[in-house]
Amino acid sequence: MQLPVEIPGLLNYWIVIVLMMVGFFVVISHGNLVKKIVGLNVFQVSVFVLYITMSKIDGGAAPILDDAIKNYSNPLPHVLILTAIVVGVATTALGLALIVRIRDAYGTIEDDEITNQERDDA
Repeated sequence: MQLPVEIPGLLNYWIVIVLMMVGFFVVISHGNLVKKIVGLNVFQVSVFVLYITMSKIDGGAAPILDDAIKNYSNPLPHVLILTAIVVGVATTALGLALIVRIRDAYGTIEDDEITNQERDDA
């Protein structure tokens, strides 16, 4: 009996799920702001892998017009992911710069310590 979908064909999706859950877990479980940025980056990479996985066509060729080629791969998802990577790097840099400013202002990058200082000052 043959399975309708081959298990190795689903490997990319399992990798996406694992990366997404690891990133989400890091964001919600750690109070350290740098670790939260790392968790968001892991989550973001899982979305990149998902889009790249969905855009792959078996036997697809580059979109260069030729009579011998019947299946073309759409380059748009790859272009969107390249743009998303650039935006992700810029967002990470901004987040890390904000963390540096938060550390200068509060002397810590732990979420609960910042909350306690804010509560004490109010």
